[in-house]
Amino acid sequence: MSNQSELIASDILEYLKQHENKQMLRFLTCGNVDDGKSTLIGRLLHDSKMIYEDQLAAIEKDSAKSGTTGNKIDLALLMDGLAAEREQGITIDVAYRYFSTTKRKFIIADTPGHEQYTRNMATGASTCDLAIILIDARYGVQTQTKRHSFIASLLGIKHVVVAINKMDLMGFDEARFHEIKKDYQEFADKLNLPNVHCVPMSALDGDNVVDRSTRSPWYTGQTLMEILETVEVSKDKNLVNFRLPVQYVNRPNLDFRGFCGTIASGTIKPGETIMALPSQKTSKVERIVTFDGDLEEGFAGQAVTLTLEDEIDISRGDIIVKIDDQPIVSNKLNANIVWMTEKPMTVGKPYDLKFASSATAGTFTHVHHLIDVNTLEQRSAEEIQMNEIGLVQVSLDKAVPFDSYARIPGTGAFIVIDRLTNVTIGAGMIVGEAADDSVERGPLTADEKARRFNQKPAIVAINATNAEQLVSALDRRLFEMGRVAGIANAKDAEVLKSAGLVALVAGGADGADVSLAAENESVESLIADLQEQGII
Repeated sequence: MSNQSELIASDILEYLKQHENKQMLRFLTCGNVDDGKSTLIGRLLHDSKMIYEDQLAAIEKDSAKSGTTGNKIDLALLMDGLAAEREQGITIDVAYRYFSTTKRKFIIADTPGHEQYTRNMATGASTCDLAIILIDARYGVQTQTKRHSFIASLLGIKHVVVAINKMDLMGFDEARFHEIKKDYQEFADKLNLPNVHCVPMSALDGDNVVDRSTRSPWYTGQTLMEILETVEVSKDKNLVNFRLPVQYVNRPNLDFRGFCGTIASGTIKPGETIMALPSQKTSKVERIVTFDGDLEEGFAGQAVTLTLEDEIDISRGDIIVKIDDQPIVSNKLNANIVWMTEKPMTVGKPYDLKFASSATAGTFTHVHHLIDVNTLEQRSAEEIQMNEIGLVQVSLDKAVPFDSYARIPGTGAFIVIDRLTNVTIGAGMIVGEAADDSVERGPLTADEKARRFNQKPAIVAINATNAEQLVSALDRRLFEMGRVAGIANAKDAEVLKSAGLVALVAGGADGADVSLAAENESVESLIADLQEQGII
């Protein structure tokens, strides 16, 4: 979708060329529930004449059935497409819209305001350059206002527009605007938000969204659209530290081998010396290949294929850097975590972690603290619940190259994946390398082992005429479930238990934690018994 231009009718090729060369701005709307996020985007598109006539007709029709704005057209329906969203008048999933003006192209992410969907907001914000944080003029700064502002800061968003909405319900009172602006600025001063704009508006009526409002003559700043079209984001990119995560090795014939990826940061030219990590093999760039031809220089954000002067072993998951500017390579790191699933993050439990283009297994070895989004105070914790944010220490199965997120987001972030369901359950922003404090933390405890194996160490005695067969079958079934068990005699059972294992004993055992009368029972029945006892 795009704004109307005379070139469309007279010179379509010139129009497409201009459109292709426009700068892209990615932004999101966030804030508390019912602050008007979806309505604001709908108004932005409507007043910029970005809505097609058939879409507008459909929204007008749906407004009578699902709208929440009385006799007025409910522009929020343009974004809230799910049936559950329209029934409740809320946003649940992240909705994206694309449009352009004569100055810029835009990608909008409309994120939900409910606390239970904080993870959706973090997902939408992860690729954005600017955040529009809405505040209801009636209620001022709320908990979700602070939560979303903190997440925006955590994700490195440098430009924030505070849209103080529903000013029409406050009679466009100048004193109320400045009161909310002062409250927000006091909180924003504690965060890394260097560029904050505050705009009084009414998304429902369109005041100061695209067109300047006559109801707020005291406001002399830019409208929302003027800010979106002029905010400077090109300087936000890191053009100093070159990083190219390799996503694919292109080998179409015997004469060509190229290493493909999107440049995460920095620049690169033919003839420059590079190093592949983690192998530390070096070479020089021969060509920078793209679909449109070779480049004399590659920049952050471009998808390129590098060919090298030497035949060195580079594969998917490696990172190409300049030899005199290397990232950290370590198996221990500290990171801020946003947890996204109902089952809490557990210290010692194994997870899969996906970095820029590589993956490895790892565990969270320590929670340094949780962060209270209201006060930014830190408090101790043993685990992280859904939508909570905490600073943790991570131990990886292998050393990987990374940077701090504040320096290079492309190589300073990772996602956490559940090993059983393959679902993304957390997002991490790396703070830096962690010190090896294994000695300071002392010997392993039984609780740590239990969390690691997701089971309770115990001695389980099986009493049956075919006890040995049942023990063997149960051992295999527990292995298939990802649990750790071992077959022992009564004498050695305590040793296995102290190692964090489930010790399976055929026959009686002194000091057994569980004795199962397993005559004629199936293995699945035994599993159910162990689950009932809280062993697995």
